[in-house]
Amino acid sequence: MRILTVNVGRPKAVEYTDAPSGTTGIDKRPAEGPVRVSDPGPKGEGASGLAGDAVCDLRHHGGTHQAVYAFAREDLDHWEGVLGRPVANGAFGENLTTSGLDVSGALIGERWRIGPDLVLEVASARIPCRTFASWLDEKGWVKRFTEQGAPGAYLRVVAPGEIRAGDPVEVVHRPDHDVTVALAFQASTVRRELLPGVLAAGDALDPELREAAVKYVRTNTSPAGTNVPV
Repeated sequence: MRILTVNVGRPKAVEYTDAPSGTTGIDKRPAEGPVRVSDPGPKGEGASGLAGDAVCDLRHHGGTHQAVYAFAREDLDHWEGVLGRPVANGAFGENLTTSGLDVSGALIGERWRIGPDLVLEVASARIPCRTFASWLDEKGWVKRFTEQGAPGAYLRVVAPGEIRAGDPVEVVHRPDHDVTVALAFQASTVRRELLPGVLAAGDALDPELREAAVKYVRTNTSPAGTNVPV
């Protein structure tokens, strides 16, 4: 398991983004040399966890629980076949293009050591948006990507450090539950009835998904029903 490329993006003005700035950083390109990765701070205030990487819409992206986005090269290869065109590392807006790692099958709260110092924790799934669809210029992209069910993972920074292409990835912790990135993605999108189950991930769960799950349980259970964590 290793990092093929570490990808960063620069702000680019486009017509199709809803970002107040009118710019997007989704066009990620492989960086040369090491890249510093650290906690960017709370959502709405912090942007990307990678130095030199642009996050242009802080309402929906960036911050502690979306500090780093990882996507498997194996899944990019799948989309190459489906789309009938090359899909370069970074083309899905991912910061880390991985090899040999089941990114969407990772458990929420799973921790990866990359290089000598950096430790990342799997936090949530990527939800496709208008900017992603327009960037790829593929008809019905949000639906197609959602149906595939392999969204890639957002990660938070547990221990900062520098990473570069070729760094090995070691899974140093796997939590005792079965809430995968793919399951969290389904619960967030097409199978809302799965939301109660994601609460098993505990404190590792992205706060926004946790809030959605708690709200769902409260709305869909009687006063005498299952206790809901707060």
